[in-house]
Amino acid sequence: MVTGGTRGIGLAVAEALLGAGAGVAICGRTEEALKSAVSQLTNKSKSKVVGKVADVRTNAEVAHLFTVIDHELGGLDILVNNAGVGVFKSTAELSIEDWQKTLETNLSGVFYCCREALPRMKQRGGGYIVNISSLAGRNAFAGGAAYNASKFGLNGFSEAMMLDHRYENVRVSYVMPGSVDTEFGSRAARADWKIAPEDIGEIVLMLLRMPERTLVSRVEVRPSRPLK
Repeated sequence: MVTGGTRGIGLAVAEALLGAGAGVAICGRTEEALKSAVSQLTNKSKSKVVGKVADVRTNAEVAHLFTVIDHELGGLDILVNNAGVGVFKSTAELSIEDWQKTLETNLSGVFYCCREALPRMKQRGGGYIVNISSLAGRNAFAGGAAYNASKFGLNGFSEAMMLDHRYENVRVSYVMPGSVDTEFGSRAARADWKIAPEDIGEIVLMLLRMPERTLVSRVEVRPSRPLK
């Protein structure tokens, strides 16, 4: 399962998982974007692709999403929490809606998905959860109050969840990319020097391929040659 799988990092991760032979479910917030992504993924792989409209901010929609996964894919082994939003304003300029949207998507949405995934993985004998965080989860910047708070929180949540469930054969990692070449957020501007989304897909596969005895709990990744 890849949340926010209709574009950018999420779409690239879904492509990587399909390429490795996994059946993949993705979710997004709009039917149009979801249909386009499912069509694109289906054309590139013989593995099963499932798409479902869901807003991870809403627990009921998340719960229904996972019942669809149960029915369509027969179970869940891997969850990649990628869905995220970015609102970049000074603290004084942030509206309550901006704050709530950012924290509810980037942090509460991850919790809702993990809450559904963990008992399913335990029943199946284990699984892997990968949370897509950001270097903004350790490096604050002006205009990032809401986004920084959500990603700092996500990092702490990920580490605590790993400790909670490591003896249930559930591995938890989080990936902290710097600038990725996507159209994410109002700050984004596409550029060749940025990390390619498919590079994050390769990192997710690397984590999944590690022997079960070994856990890479955190990955920091940044452009090799950022703008000076």
